[in-house]
Amino acid sequence: MKFRRKPRENVEINLASLIDVVFILLLFFVVTTTFTRETQLKVDLPEAASGTPPEQSELKQLEVLIAADGSYSLNGRLLLKSDLAGLSAALQKESDGDNSLPLTISADAKTPHQAVITAMDAAGKLGFAHLRITTVEAQAVP
Repeated sequence: MKFRRKPRENVEINLASLIDVVFILLLFFVVTTTFTRETQLKVDLPEAASGTPPEQSELKQLEVLIAADGSYSLNGRLLLKSDLAGLSAALQKESDGDNSLPLTISADAKTPHQAVITAMDAAGKLGFAHLRITTVEAQAVP
C-alpha cells in the first residue's frame, strides 16, 4: 500500500522583527549605561633602602599626592589651584582643623623638589605633626 505524503511546508523565521527587538535592546543598554572616569594621578614613588611600613589606624588619614608635573591631589580629589594657599585651604577644610591627623605625602619620583617642599610647608603652617613621606623599597642589585 502506498501512502501519500503531505508536502512539507518551508518553515521560515521572520528575522525583521527579531532584528528590531535586538536594536531596541541595544539602544536601551546604551542609554542606561553610565560611564565613570576616574581622576586619579599616576604616581611612581621614589625608592629607599630602609623604611618602616605605616601602622594601620582607625583615624581619618590625609594623603597628599603630587604628580610629576607638580599638581596636587588630596584624598583622591584633584586640587584646582596647585599653590601653597590652595593646598593649605584644602588641608584645613579636609581636616576640620584637627592637626593631629596623620598626613602622608606621596610624590612622584620625577616631581620637582619645590612641590614637595610646598606640601611640607603647608602641613607645617597648619601644625600637622604626624607627617610621612612614602617611598617604595629599593630592589637589590645582583
